[in-house]
Amino acid sequence: MSGDPQGTLWIRRFEPRPAAPVRLVCLPHAGGSATFFAGLPALLGDGVDVLAVQYPGRQDRRGEPCAPSIDVLARQVTAELLPWTDRPLAVFGHSLGAVLGFEVARALQAAGRTPVALFASGRRAPSRHRPEAAHRLDDEGLLREIRALSGTDSRVFADEELVRMVLPAIRADYRIVESHRAVPDPPLGCPITALTGIDDPKVTPEEAQAWREHTTAAFDLVTFPGGHFYLTARAAEVARVISTALAPPPATPGTPSPPELIGRP
Repeated sequence: MSGDPQGTLWIRRFEPRPAAPVRLVCLPHAGGSATFFAGLPALLGDGVDVLAVQYPGRQDRRGEPCAPSIDVLARQVTAELLPWTDRPLAVFGHSLGAVLGFEVARALQAAGRTPVALFASGRRAPSRHRPEAAHRLDDEGLLREIRALSGTDSRVFADEELVRMVLPAIRADYRIVESHRAVPDPPLGCPITALTGIDDPKVTPEEAQAWREHTTAAFDLVTFPGGHFYLTARAAEVARVISTALAPPPATPGTPSPPELIGRP
């Protein structure tokens, strides 16, 4: 990999692991930023190089227009990730990030760079549609929606200037994820792990289980206590799920260890 070892405008590496055998791309939720995953590298350790994606329209990129659709954002992210596919690449996305992660994984597969795994967190499977229109609410209505999901630090709501700053990106993200419809395509050839909070109003057990339909490889469903943002309180447990899924298979006595990771096509 050439270029800035810390990352790029799109890719943030809070704790680079240049010798790690696998990279994990992390895609944040609606209104979220790359810093949501700043603590994950320490939890995963030296075996995983974490690449957190920074969408346009927030934090240091708030002067840029937000993506007009999931499809456009997926193409942009995929183009940024292709130079990082010199080693196995896995994808983790939460909520909007899970939808985006699925489309990015499909694009990488179409480019001959199938990820070794997709971790889809806090979102129903693409084949399970619900009518949603939170992006059409007025500001107060949208803020109530966000508060109900407990996805934003309560201190943000106490700062009116900060609310005005972040709300356009949140609304734009809600719009693209709520209007997105996955185009039927061949399923992924990599394992999918669906992760969800047991009290998440956005995902039923059946909707989470339906991710199985989108892969020809292995599937697992992991449920945690908590709601839509279960992972903020369960970060260490989520990291263990990721580490276990990406760990090399145990060597059979008398044979050399296989050079590839589980799920590597």
